[in-house]
Amino acid sequence: MSKWLKDWYPDVTAVGGLAAAMSEAATLRGCDIGRVSPTPDGVTTETTRGFVSVGLAAEERLFRVNVSIPDFAWSIGSTDDLGLLVEAVAAWREGAPYDELRARFEFLELDEFTRALERGEPTSSQWSALLSSDFYKGQRNLLRRIHADETLRGFFPTISHGAVRLRVEPLDGASRQLLVAELEGERYEVLRAGVPGPTWVEVPAGDLIDHLRAALNRP
Repeated sequence: MSKWLKDWYPDVTAVGGLAAAMSEAATLRGCDIGRVSPTPDGVTTETTRGFVSVGLAAEERLFRVNVSIPDFAWSIGSTDDLGLLVEAVAAWREGAPYDELRARFEFLELDEFTRALERGEPTSSQWSALLSSDFYKGQRNLLRRIHADETLRGFFPTISHGAVRLRVEPLDGASRQLLVAELEGERYEVLRAGVPGPTWVEVPAGDLIDHLRAALNRP
């Protein structure tokens, strides 16, 4: 075990690691931080506002907090207080407004993060990355077709098993989302993910955009 880990984080090493330490601290404070999973750089927990990850600084006692979605990650602050850390993670998971989080947890630095969301930056940057990637050239025609529509380009895109996935909320993995796969002969298959009994629906090219708009705007 590294000397800096013993020196700076005796409470973490005493219980066998960061995941166990956070879970124990959350239990003592009556906080729900969800399932905390170890990663090579620390731990992570899934929330409706992206994945919250926590890492340990080596040069001083600091728990560094990040939020991530596919291909994007933001640092949102750091603290030396394990109890305050788990309270902040719990409040984040509960959906506390950003202004409330700023006021309650002074170590959180949310200005750049919230400005990026307000500008639609994660979504527009993700579109640019996918459209310019040679790795996804097989989906490029479909991506261009969808991106050409002013409404649909506002949804967050990813590629999943060769299909284009469109999600209403970039940070929320459980928000309304569709999978779109290109078939031969100007035909497509569309799947509304995350609903009971989902099935693929074949859609002709001429109806694709209207079909996607309607499905993504449906509660």
